[in-house]
Amino acid sequence: MSVTVFVPRDSAALAVGADRVAAAIEREATARGLDVTVVRNGSHGMLWLEVLVEVETINGRVAYGPVRPSDVPSLFGADFLAGGRHPLSHGLTREIPFLKSQTRLTFARCGITDPLSLADYRRYGGLIGLQASLRMTSAQIVTEVTESGLRGRGGAGFPTGIKWKTVADAVADQKYIVCNADEGDSGTFADRMIMEGDPFVLIEGMTIAGIAVGATKGYVYTRSEYPQAIAVMNEAIELARREGILGPSVLGSQHAFDMEVRVGAGAYVCGEETSLLNSLEGKRGVVRAKPPLPALQGLFGKPTVVNNVMSLASVPIIMDRGASFYRDFGVGRSKGTIPIQLAGNIRHGGLYETAFGLTLGELVNDIGGGTLTGRPVKAVQVGGPLGAYFPVSLFSTSFDYEAFALAGGLIGHAGVVVFDDTADMLKQARFAMEFCAIESCGKCTPCRIGSTRGVEVVDRISRGIEPEQNRALLEDLCNTMKFGSLCALGGFTPYPVMSALTHFPQDFAPVPMVEAAE
Repeated sequence: MSVTVFVPRDSAALAVGADRVAAAIEREATARGLDVTVVRNGSHGMLWLEVLVEVETINGRVAYGPVRPSDVPSLFGADFLAGGRHPLSHGLTREIPFLKSQTRLTFARCGITDPLSLADYRRYGGLIGLQASLRMTSAQIVTEVTESGLRGRGGAGFPTGIKWKTVADAVADQKYIVCNADEGDSGTFADRMIMEGDPFVLIEGMTIAGIAVGATKGYVYTRSEYPQAIAVMNEAIELARREGILGPSVLGSQHAFDMEVRVGAGAYVCGEETSLLNSLEGKRGVVRAKPPLPALQGLFGKPTVVNNVMSLASVPIIMDRGASFYRDFGVGRSKGTIPIQLAGNIRHGGLYETAFGLTLGELVNDIGGGTLTGRPVKAVQVGGPLGAYFPVSLFSTSFDYEAFALAGGLIGHAGVVVFDDTADMLKQARFAMEFCAIESCGKCTPCRIGSTRGVEVVDRISRGIEPEQNRALLEDLCNTMKFGSLCALGGFTPYPVMSALTHFPQDFAPVPMVEAAE
């Protein structure tokens, strides 16, 4: 009888030798005359355990990790094909605490299925949401998404249903669905994990969006730094076409929808929706002034839904289980689940999907296990390179949109980057200004010039030149950038700068000169 062994094809696993591990398992099985089928699945998101190898047993999947090619002979020697004990064994995968305590809705299949098997996708609940949508009117779909409370998971937190209704109500001969997969924030990898580990859920979500608003064409805009995700998405789209999920008649209905992947050149500013649209049109990736809104005049001047991967990938579960089911998760106006990406100096880095409402301290200390170095946590940056730095004194902050806004921060794409007590927050503030200067599209003065002046001001503070005056100047500059920039690149750069200045003033104090001994 053949034994099934799962080895991830996710980029994080590939980076630490997943292909070599899979090849070693196949070689060892052949040498021992054993019938082994290796399935390349997505990652569960427990990145500190990659390469995570799983074996299908009568009791469920048993996990071993982190596995290196040199570990493979000893795994076979320990009878790991039957779930045998080994120093790398973690028991049943589903019982690993990091995974067991999650609420997986969007990532329910990630790490479980073969990403390019439609049979697997259907077996684990795929396409039920799309089939339900085909039995509804467009207006009913929009209402269901609106009532679910789903908000943009890309960072802005704008209600998805309102955006869809605006496009649905617009009159035009052509409408578009654009998936923003230009995942450029530091410490974020949720979009990539979905595209590599469960691409059909994104295809399903985009198709439902197209039916809801009357769009017949969709684009996934991603970055050239994601070659594996691009390859998987392209293959999944082709498979979906062959099975009639995409094309002139979606699952035999009167609705038409097709899509394709477009690859950007890696400009951070193209994560902003209007810069992304310019890039899609073959233009330079610069920010457009709003209005008009993309929902009314977007791609090629037509009404366009621009949603993040996580927003669109959340739609199938809403249409499958209903708005009330999804709305019951979370707190306040932050409904549903959020895939939080734990990164930086942290013991258990990875993806953790949970309902809104855990505290920042629970995420970093209880789930993430504190710093990898074992030193005290000094700061946590949430929301990418333009997110605020939170000190330990704010670890009671609830992980939801409103609580973070009240604390002077933003959730963004839910990337959490941890720093220990060796971090220099003045240098981190300087990095934010320098990052903005490098990545600015150059269209507006506050971002283009303000960021360059910001680097100069921070440098003067670091050299002890008129520190009080320059700190005041830095605050004034941040205020100008925040309220005068055309988009979030310049508008959000003040978050890391001002939070570093506010919460870690000691790092901005001039260093006293040590007098030379006589």
